[in-house]
Amino acid sequence: MVTSVSAARVAGLVGPFDRSPAYVGLADALTLLVGDGRIGYDVRLPSERELTEALGVSRTTVTRAYALLRESGYAVSRQGSGTFTRVPGGRARSHDRALLPGLDDRDAIDLNCAAAAAPAGLMQAYTEAIGDLPAHLGGHGYFPAGLPRLQQRIAASYDARGLPTDPDQVLVTPGALAAAAVVAQAFAGRGDRVLVESPVYPNATQALRNAGARLVPSAVDPDGWDLDAVGATLRDARPRLAYLVPDFQNPTGHVMGEEQRAAYAAHLRAAGTRAVVDEAHQALALDGQQMPAPFAAHSPATITIGSASKSFWGGLRLGWIRAPHDCVETLQEARLALDLGAPVLEQLTLARLLEHGSVLPGHRDQLREQRDRLVADLAQHLPEWRFHVPGGGLALWVELPSARGSALAAAAEQHGVIVAPGPVFAAEGGLDRFVRIPWTRRPDELTLAVERLALAWAEVRAAPVRRVRRGTRVMVA
Repeated sequence: MVTSVSAARVAGLVGPFDRSPAYVGLADALTLLVGDGRIGYDVRLPSERELTEALGVSRTTVTRAYALLRESGYAVSRQGSGTFTRVPGGRARSHDRALLPGLDDRDAIDLNCAAAAAPAGLMQAYTEAIGDLPAHLGGHGYFPAGLPRLQQRIAASYDARGLPTDPDQVLVTPGALAAAAVVAQAFAGRGDRVLVESPVYPNATQALRNAGARLVPSAVDPDGWDLDAVGATLRDARPRLAYLVPDFQNPTGHVMGEEQRAAYAAHLRAAGTRAVVDEAHQALALDGQQMPAPFAAHSPATITIGSASKSFWGGLRLGWIRAPHDCVETLQEARLALDLGAPVLEQLTLARLLEHGSVLPGHRDQLREQRDRLVADLAQHLPEWRFHVPGGGLALWVELPSARGSALAAAAEQHGVIVAPGPVFAAEGGLDRFVRIPWTRRPDELTLAVERLALAWAEVRAAPVRRVRRGTRVMVA
């Protein structure tokens, strides 16, 4: 099926562009649109005549702009068919053999990774950050605690959410997972008990296991947290740490309310347990709702982990730790055993991004459109699957009519869809009645993915129940 984009749509996306000369400015704008995915791969562009009329420019401007796109590898012409978008390196540019090792994975719809494409505006932030870089080239370039400018911006973001924070309470890391590893190295000694939610983000629990911690599961039900059960578990186990995801919990999408946070904090104080709170999805409130205050506002001993990967882009690879003053030195010492700091250019980029807010304009709108498309497609093609619709985050936690999640994942791969079954997120086994389905792909890809999942589910239901051995896929989000 040929996918095309209208001249009016392209004109709206291009907006004002540099007119000196106009054809170069138009080519640059189109290159950025194709590069960041706002105009997809192998999409037919408007004819030269149509785009000329939509933009109000000369035919020569569009002709020469299209020629520049072809020369730079961002377009190709097909005789009698038109001009189609490309990117240098083709589809293989984004194929990572660690994440997609199979021979057929290149053309699969990857729903194993809950991470969206870069939003509009990210390239501009990188470009502006390059202009900031020369001022830092005269030094050694190591900032083990983080670039001071970025520490200040992160601290200010907590101030704005009602949690007063000094810049020296912030430690910048190469992603939230690196932050979790630093916390585990600092505070989870061999044999220490650590409470973890189940289901839970598996890479974080692996970081705790690597530090030698003994995991104590605490169930997060399809309806949320059972705080009486949490209190009983904390009283019995007396864990040193508790790893929590109260904001759009990964993978369930639940949000812990203010009263629940206060009650949970009271249970932690009674048990002498320090909370480690992962806020990777906190900024992704898609329905305009007011988010609760940070968990640390109820529990001052909390160590909070933040991330730029979900709210901006996974390739930015920056996270941070916000910690009480008395923990900072211990965390810094642990960090130096793992790495010496995050890249300066990325820190300058994130500092610029945070100056304008926690999410780029339009990013929430795009994610909300994708979420709503996924929900509608599942309701149409798989009405027997159950889920609640989160107010944000990046994924649905879907309950199947029977415990066949692993079988579904195996069957779906044969239909060109990669999806993570529930046991991946279980702290100690189980949860095969569930699958996690992110809404991080384009709407048309989500529709196709659900159609393929419906075919796979029909096969699973018709087949005899048998044990399925899940292959080893790397999960990063």
